[in-house]
Amino acid sequence: MTVVDGEYLKEIEGARRDLRALISSKNCAPIMLRLAWHDAGTYDAKTKTGGPNGSIRNEYNHEVNRGLKIAIDLCEEVKAKHPKISYADLYQLAGVVAVEVTGGPTIHFVPGRKDSTVACKEGRLPDATKG
Repeated sequence: MTVVDGEYLKEIEGARRDLRALISSKNCAPIMLRLAWHDAGTYDAKTKTGGPNGSIRNEYNHEVNRGLKIAIDLCEEVKAKHPKISYADLYQLAGVVAVEVTGGPTIHFVPGRKDSTVACKEGRLPDATKG
């Protein structure tokens, strides 16, 4: 977990505002929600690996992640303004804000995810065709 102190929480709130403006102006809520899901969906309970750890930025070339480089690049605008925030928190926050911007409920966000530089192997994202 990333150290979450008052300064980090202020950065999270600033990033939330910037993501809200970005997602509203670019109409990119669906791809931001997809980004959050694809980063989190690789979690493997048996090995306790994968999950919402920001590794998607190293996995956008996987077939199932086609097109997500767009969302990753859009998030870089926010990351540049809030460099202390982990990519893992940024991508999950983008998903939360995407839900809220489109009229969904306000989602309680708990920051503190640590970034991983290790890409998950392709094929870990759940797929409806795999049973």
